[in-house]
Amino acid sequence: MKLSYEVAVFLVLCVTIAESVHPLGKFCNKRTAISNGSKISANIDSLLPELALKTPPNAFATSFSGEDEDRVYGLAQCRGDVSTKDCSSCVQDAAKEIKQRCPNEADARIWYDYCFLRYNSKSSFIGEVNTSPGILYANVKNVSDPETFKKVLGALMDQKRGEAVEPRNEGLGKGETQLSPLSTLYALVQCTRDLSQIDCAQCLALAVENFDHFCDNKKGCRVLYSSCYVRYELYPFFFPLTSDNTTVKP
Repeated sequence: MKLSYEVAVFLVLCVTIAESVHPLGKFCNKRTAISNGSKISANIDSLLPELALKTPPNAFATSFSGEDEDRVYGLAQCRGDVSTKDCSSCVQDAAKEIKQRCPNEADARIWYDYCFLRYNSKSSFIGEVNTSPGILYANVKNVSDPETFKKVLGALMDQKRGEAVEPRNEGLGKGETQLSPLSTLYALVQCTRDLSQIDCAQCLALAVENFDHFCDNKKGCRVLYSSCYVRYELYPFFFPLTSDNTTVKP
């Protein structure tokens, strides 16, 4: 699969589980500069607190503000395993930071570990698959047995993708599998809830394809699109945490 030039690739060593304080990435569409006299900026200011308020109870919300050519559409979603409290905190941070980081653009997106938020004034994107731009994070360390690792990872991802498209799971699939007697592989996939089952499956398939291109044999990898998210690690990163050195999240 050939990825768009807009895809930003970041290589980082993932060693700890962090709260959603700093964004994983952002996208400010420079081709959607807000013109002087436009009501779009004011509509964004109205939309963002509404998303921050509506999202936490269900971990997902869509909304719009304004009329005609100045209307702004928005979407926010939290990772399906986080608490309502953490969801609320994350979306509030996202609503604050996205306007500060993209002050003059009518199309903006921001990714955190616990949540994602976007808005666009040009057209409604609700229900549409979007895989560009994307953000990729890869662990800098390689696995010791690539052949076995790929086989186990492929089976686990197939299983979690299958779970995510089931309506009762609301786009979320997460779980673990034994990689060796001393090693466990963890995986989480999620689609935004506005997608159909077919579109969710398509987005996740495209995201997982990046494993071979950018995360080949790596101990951990994350692919973040506007419509879906996939991640695997050799340590527990989703809730409830169950390793000997962690506590279960209430």
